[in-house]
Amino acid sequence: MDNYKGTNKLITGIVFGVITFWLFAQAMVNVVPAVQSDLGVSYGTLNIAISLTALFSGMFIVAAGGIADKIGRKKITYLGLILSIIGSLCLIFAQGATLLIVGRVIQGLSAACIMPATIALMKAYFDGKERQRALSYWSIGSWGGSGVCSFAGGAIATYMGWKWIFIFSVIFALLGMWLIKDTPESKAEGTGKFKFDYSGLVIFAITMVALNVFITFGADLGWTSPISIILAIVTVVSAVVFFKVEKKKDIALIDFSLFKNKPYAGATFSNFLLNAIAGTLVVANTYVQVGRGFTAFQSGMLSIGYLVAVLAMIRVGEKILQKVGAKAPMVWGALITTVGVAMMGLTFLPGFTYTVVVFIGFALFGLGLGIYATPSTDTSVSNAPANKVGEAAGVYKMASSLGSAIGVAISATVYSSVAAVGSVESAASIGIVVNVIFGILSILSIMFMVPKNAGKSSEASSKKAVHKQPAKSAS
Repeated sequence: MDNYKGTNKLITGIVFGVITFWLFAQAMVNVVPAVQSDLGVSYGTLNIAISLTALFSGMFIVAAGGIADKIGRKKITYLGLILSIIGSLCLIFAQGATLLIVGRVIQGLSAACIMPATIALMKAYFDGKERQRALSYWSIGSWGGSGVCSFAGGAIATYMGWKWIFIFSVIFALLGMWLIKDTPESKAEGTGKFKFDYSGLVIFAITMVALNVFITFGADLGWTSPISIILAIVTVVSAVVFFKVEKKKDIALIDFSLFKNKPYAGATFSNFLLNAIAGTLVVANTYVQVGRGFTAFQSGMLSIGYLVAVLAMIRVGEKILQKVGAKAPMVWGALITTVGVAMMGLTFLPGFTYTVVVFIGFALFGLGLGIYATPSTDTSVSNAPANKVGEAAGVYKMASSLGSAIGVAISATVYSSVAAVGSVESAASIGIVVNVIFGILSILSIMFMVPKNAGKSSEASSKKAVHKQPAKSAS
């Protein structure tokens, strides 16, 4: 392990692994009508199925990252890919809601394993500019994968059937496993017997489930109904309990001392908020199909500008990071993304004009995320202590998953609530305004928390972080 240096084969295997996540996460957003028609499930059930993957990923990703540090990052990556195959097979053989829900839960657990473990492998086997290059390709798989799978998912669903999306997911998972099989195991230095914070995980899970159910079903139940009020109380109380209990533990699910590092905290908070903008994709794709009569393929074609832009700009973001540091590309990336999202809310525009505006909006969306991706990921990784890279990456990616789950749930709820009493045009506009707010908050978090010199001396800050962080273990 000490003499091993990361290879392009390892990078490719990790990218394939990350793309499996987007095949089952992003592609589902584009095929809502097709899945509804084929399985005969309600929109509410399908909305739950879409958000479950991100929810379960968010609940378990920190735990998986901490476990990867302890028992091996390659082992946990392999576990994630195996779970991806099982979850995809559930959806391939689904005939109704049961296997759909089960498969989505398993896919969430898969993502929880794959995301932090692969980032930790990048940190372990690449240094300096080579690490930033490797993280750029990881970002191409992650942020770029969302665009690839959005476009590909629509095309596959239209011309082959939506279940073929998950057949391709199985193939990519198998390719990923083959490509990383020769990589040595990577883990933190031994610190005694393995322990895990089970009570913290239970409290955290209760918090996230109560929050997600409240957001998703609040409109149907009535926001002031007894059940909604109970869910809101459970969410707040359990969140407070979790924070207070975890701060006192030597072995905690989330080591809150990580957030004392302002660059790491700024990258993580902005990452949460920019991923919450994923709700735009649900609203925009549903609106153009329901309100404008687009097919799933045509809907996917609208986002091809996103795909091209994000893939083109990720390496550009890496170069800007190396020239001027992380803060500037993170701010400009978040700003451009927010402008692109805002353009999609102009639903009062006539047919062709709106189509052009949405296409440009998607392109700006991808342009901004491409610039933001590598500087943000590198800021989080380079400021993590070496013995907690998996955990820190888990928290960073938990922000992605929970941001996406909460953003999708809020956007879908706003869209369906407004559509029930008004026009789908108004519903889409208001749903997208919510996402613009997320974008503005993301920009503010970067401006106030990420210092100007972030990313310029990442190796030095990484070494300092090892000495400054307390010795307690996260899992």
